[in-house]
Amino acid sequence: MTTPVSGYVTDNRNLVGAGTPNLSFDIKQNVLFERNPENIAFALTSTQMPSMIGGSIADLQLSKGFIREPHWHTNAWELDYLVSGEADVSILNPVNNNVVTYKLNRPGLTAFIPMGWMHWISAKSDNTKLLLFFNNDQFMSVEQSVGLTRIPPEVYQNAYNINPREISRALEPIEGTEGVVIGPPPEERTNY
Repeated sequence: MTTPVSGYVTDNRNLVGAGTPNLSFDIKQNVLFERNPENIAFALTSTQMPSMIGGSIADLQLSKGFIREPHWHTNAWELDYLVSGEADVSILNPVNNNVVTYKLNRPGLTAFIPMGWMHWISAKSDNTKLLLFFNNDQFMSVEQSVGLTRIPPEVYQNAYNINPREISRALEPIEGTEGVVIGPPPEERTNY
């Protein structure tokens, strides 16, 4: 029986003739997004290390009660590896519309998110740290809060029979942001 060959394997041809490439980087030098010092993500992509083709990594740190907001990646799958603390990784399966939650409650547990599947990460303890691996060296994220706030209130009324004033009021704490990214929204913006 032969072992099946799967997927694309990068060959680092970009290194040929390049002299001695930079093969080291301090991930803490590249903040991906930050709510505060305890709720922050760092990233290492091919922007920081050009020789790192085909993959990237994020170091996500969360405090209890904080959440990496619902989002999806248009060009990469994601593998979440728990380093410390506890987290729930929830995934919306677009095939059957069910939400599955994986409880990562000890270091070494992982959760895999297929490309394009909405997901979110909730910290269940302080000092929660996950390493997020992506199979694209320039992964992209679409934040659910951006989608929610860019849809005109009238569309909510026409599509779901939600009063435009009520949806506007409900979305007010996140209006005008480029995404909540790490929620909940800051208290000073919460009006109810």
